[in-house]
Amino acid sequence: MLRFITSKPLWVNITAALLCTVVAILLFFGSLSWITAHGKYHKVPDITGQNVYAAMNTLEASGFKVEVSDSVFTTAAPGLIIMKQIPEGDALVKYGRTIYLTVNRSVPPKIEMPSLIGFSFKSAALYLQSMGLKLGDTTYRPDFARNAVLEQLFNKEPIKPGMQISIGSKIDFVLGSGIGDSAMNMPDVVGFTLEAAKSKLGLSGLSAGSIVAIGEVTDSANAFVVRQNPAIYNEAIAGQKTINKIRQGATVDLYISTTAPVKDSTNSYPQEIEK
Repeated sequence: MLRFITSKPLWVNITAALLCTVVAILLFFGSLSWITAHGKYHKVPDITGQNVYAAMNTLEASGFKVEVSDSVFTTAAPGLIIMKQIPEGDALVKYGRTIYLTVNRSVPPKIEMPSLIGFSFKSAALYLQSMGLKLGDTTYRPDFARNAVLEQLFNKEPIKPGMQISIGSKIDFVLGSGIGDSAMNMPDVVGFTLEAAKSKLGLSGLSAGSIVAIGEVTDSANAFVVRQNPAIYNEAIAGQKTINKIRQGATVDLYISTTAPVKDSTNSYPQEIEK
């Protein structure tokens, strides 16, 4: 072959090379439209709202490539549903084009539940909505902070600090109903531990107000209540003691100490302990 080429005059070889180059160029451009499918367009099926697996089968059967490029989460649609497609449905694109899909997640993401205790009901409800959570049941208990959030519950259990909650979950609120209309006898919590005193006050529709330590107290939960304000009795006239009245929803200030108080054995009311 080499001898055949070298035996020809130079101008013949140059002419042959030029002809081969021209033929190659003509063949390339002649087949370019076939290679690129020039002028051949296909309509993209509209697969929004379909299950992702069914949608992928439909697109691939139509000659398209498929890629799940993003995911979102909404409770307004079932999981694994196509929320968006690029290009959109009914668009005309070239055969073999990649269709990018956005899918609704089947498992809702979780967020850290903030403390809404002390918020007004309206503010707390708006906060829940902004976080993708739903408002569940609302119940009331007597408390001076009317319509304020006293407790937040998930599945009827108090939400612990930093608890992870799935988006779309329902959060229940316990709200303050305000001060009650009817008065009742002041409960006696002197001598109780602080936790027991709070529990007893809660059963009466009351709550602990200020907690004042007398002396050094390292374990307040197990410290003793040595004084309460309002007290059990008042003595407007010397020697005449009457039981104090209080309304549900009010607060009681508690004074605590590591030493249990001594009660007067001759009277049903506790001795006054000086600060």
